Parts: sequence; structure tokens; C-alpha cells
Amino acid sequence: MYVCLCHGVTDKTIKQAVIENGVGSMRELRTSLNVGAQCGRCVQMAQEIIDSTIVDESLFKEVC
Repeated sequence: MYVCLCHGVTDKTIKQAVIENGVGSMRELRTSLNVGAQCGRCVQMAQEIIDSTIVDESLFKEVC
């Protein structure tokens, strides 16, 4: 699903940035993918994806 239409960034791209590049905040996401830098409508959804991915990854690490 597209999260940032201005820059064509999907939820999968955001999750990948969190997992592979350690992105943990909107500031870091804006720096790496330019998400939220134009109209700002994607900021809330992008933050939710960052948060849920961090939680999912930490739970996965606890299980493994």
C-alpha cells in the first residue's frame, strides 16, 4: 500500500528501512526516504508503521 503518494513510498519500503537500516523515527525516515517532507499527510501512518515494525521485530527476537 502506498503511504506517501508524493514520493511513491510504500508500507513495505518503510518496514524494510526499519528492519535493515535501523530507522526508528520520522526524522530518520524523512532523511532516508523523504517521507513526510512535502504535504505531510503520510506522517501519522508512517509513524504507525515504524512503531508496529519495531514491536514486531522485538517480539520476533524474543521468540528466537
